[in-house]
Amino acid sequence: MPTGVALRAAREQLFDAAERVLLRDGPEALTSRAVTTEAGCAKGVLHKHFTDFDGFLADLVLDRIGRVHAQAETLLKATGQGSVVDNLTTMLTDLFGSVAVAIISLTISRDGLRARLRAAVPTGVPILTEAGQAIRDYLVAEQTYGRIPGDADTDVLGLTLIGSTHLLFADRTGTRPTSDEVRAFVASVVPG
Repeated sequence: MPTGVALRAAREQLFDAAERVLLRDGPEALTSRAVTTEAGCAKGVLHKHFTDFDGFLADLVLDRIGRVHAQAETLLKATGQGSVVDNLTTMLTDLFGSVAVAIISLTISRDGLRARLRAAVPTGVPILTEAGQAIRDYLVAEQTYGRIPGDADTDVLGLTLIGSTHLLFADRTGTRPTSDEVRAFVASVVPG
C-alpha cells in the first residue's frame, strides 16, 4: 500500500470502504486490512484516526445512526401529507435498501462493538432502535391529524413495522423485496 499519500476526508473514505466490504462480502469479512485495502490506503491510516478497529466500527455505526435521524426528520416533515402507507413505505425501503441491514448484522455479531455502542444506544439494536422510534414518532404525529386512530398503539405498530420489515430484507444475498411488496405489508399493518 502506498504511504505518505494524503487521504482527503479520511474518515468518510474509510466508512465508505467499510460499507462496500460489508455489502459485497458481509460482516465476517470486515477487517481493518479489508477496509484499508478497499480504501486504497495504508493500514496505519485507520489507526491514525481511530483508537482501534472496534472504535472505527463504533464510529461507523454512530455515523449511520445519524443518517437514520435525517430520515426521521424527513418522515416527520411528511406528516399530514401524502398517504401514511406511502410515507412509511418510502422510509422503510430507503432504510433497509441501504447498508443498514449489513450494519445491523455486524453489530449483532460483534460483542465488543455492541459494548462500545451501549453508551449511545443503551437498549435494543442500534439503527433498528432509532428507526423504530422514528416510526413511532411519525405515527403519533399522524394521530394529531386523525390519519392514525387515536387509540392505535403506536409503540406496537412501530416495533411491528421495523422488526418485520427488517426480516423482509435480512437475507443480504437473497432477492430484495420490491417497494410494492413492502407497501403491501405496511398497508396490512397500519390502521386507518
